[in-house]
Amino acid sequence: MRILALDSSGLVAGVAVAWSDGTEEEVLAEYTVNYKKTHSQTLLPMLDETAKMIELDMDTIDAVAVAAGPGSFTGLRIGSATAKGLGLALGIPLVAVPTLHGLAYNLWGAKGLVCPIMDARRGQVYTAIFEFRGDELVVVEDQMAIGIEELAEKLLAYDRKVTFLGDGVPVFRKVLEEKLFGKTEVMFAPANMNRQRAASVAALGLRYYREGKYEPAAEHAPEYLRMSQAERERRERQQKESGQQ
Repeated sequence: MRILALDSSGLVAGVAVAWSDGTEEEVLAEYTVNYKKTHSQTLLPMLDETAKMIELDMDTIDAVAVAAGPGSFTGLRIGSATAKGLGLALGIPLVAVPTLHGLAYNLWGAKGLVCPIMDARRGQVYTAIFEFRGDELVVVEDQMAIGIEELAEKLLAYDRKVTFLGDGVPVFRKVLEEKLFGKTEVMFAPANMNRQRAASVAALGLRYYREGKYEPAAEHAPEYLRMSQAERERRERQQKESGQQ
């Protein structure tokens, strides 16, 4: 079984290819870019280069795993469109891997709680709370968009060690330290683990595919968790206009 994985849900663009024979698993290639280019500029060239480097025959791919959200609205749309196009062209299904699940899987085997946070602007984060039980990633609280202070209160209630990762850390680290230090054990993931990795999406994609958790390419849609800024502004205008009538 071979899985092609794409992640363009945040600032990082990633492509990976993973393989499994049902017993052993291996990441054959991973290409990651964390730079100020748009994913529309990087994702397909990265895919082409990855395929060339490992002499990948696209007809040997069984499914495309894609980081399905939440995250950047534009990034999610680019990743979704690319994955759907590949799935339809190759006649293979898509495996939707929730973005925060993929992030948490970077810290496989971590003790205590794992809390990925992505900057959702307006003082909010996209987040979830996980723990590992054996080799299983277990959802303690699933994906949500909440204020950073509300998240801190949630974590204090668990009274357990927590490790943070994600692009929300540099934005909200000071707040988290003020709210949590001295009250519970806090750690921040190192640079090699603290952003989206397509290899983690691929590894979860292998597992989900074996479990039958895949969908026809044409039916895939990203999970945004909340409206985009443009949608919020349009709704506010409509509400204002209706109130004036």
